[in-house]
Amino acid sequence: MRERGFPVKWVRPDGVHLTLKFLGDVDDAREPELRAALTEAAGRVAPRGITLHIEGFGVFPDFKRPRVVWAGVTPDPALELLQHRVEQVFAPLGFPTEARPFRPHVTLGRGDCRGLESGLAAIAFTATTIITDLDLMQSTPQTGGAVYQVKHRGRLS
Repeated sequence: MRERGFPVKWVRPDGVHLTLKFLGDVDDAREPELRAALTEAAGRVAPRGITLHIEGFGVFPDFKRPRVVWAGVTPDPALELLQHRVEQVFAPLGFPTEARPFRPHVTLGRGDCRGLESGLAAIAFTATTIITDLDLMQSTPQTGGAVYQVKHRGRLS
């Protein structure tokens, strides 16, 4: 899709991730409590990690006005439970729980995604990966796309 010249800012390979909770702008002084919450959420998961099945593509909000292109993550009870735990441990810290249902996906690009529908439908893609860590990430917007930095890594156990 990148080679077809669509006006999309594609995510760099090192920026590909699955978001469980977006915190927004947070003061650096709060990092210790965020680390503790993340460690608590990560510490209640099966020690072998969570298997993710990535398959198919889509856009947000819809194909009439697509702004984000993504790869789908098949819903999995273990992943949904982890996301729910993350919501639970961050809510007391002043981060409201998400009102929308959790739709796991991996963002691939942002921009004017009109015209991608037929191209995406023609691509067959499936992958499986195991996640073993839960990261607290800092996102810094830059001209070439966001740069991500791991602030803390919680081992799923």
